[in-house]
Amino acid sequence: MKEIETLIPHRHPFLYVDKIISLSREEIIGTRIFSDTDNFLTGSFPEFNYVPGVILIEAMAQCGGAGIKKLNLANGLFGFANIETANFYKGVAYGQVFKMVITNIKIADKYIKQSGTGYVDEVACMTLVWTCVKFQ
Repeated sequence: MKEIETLIPHRHPFLYVDKIISLSREEIIGTRIFSDTDNFLTGSFPEFNYVPGVILIEAMAQCGGAGIKKLNLANGLFGFANIETANFYKGVAYGQVFKMVITNIKIADKYIKQSGTGYVDEVACMTLVWTCVKFQ
């Protein structure tokens, strides 16, 4: 997680990428295991032990942003401008490995568009398309 902190400004408890496991100009793959250290999130679906969907969206965007920075494809501070689609198919339980496969659709100086699929045990649990713009 220390490497991720060198790439994006997020910090615990709002840092949701453990590591980047693969990256290229076209695709970024990262993981996160939500655990007991994230217990402030457990009130959302306590009877199911699921990570809130909005947190999974944030994790995907952080993974995409960290990959962009690690590849040195953009400089500055970027943030959400638009969530085009967010579809959820299955819950992600605490303790499971959440694998994020991010596709870079468009990378420009002030604009980044990405899509991604989140997996647990190689089964898709969500898809997302989003845009970030440069704040600084």
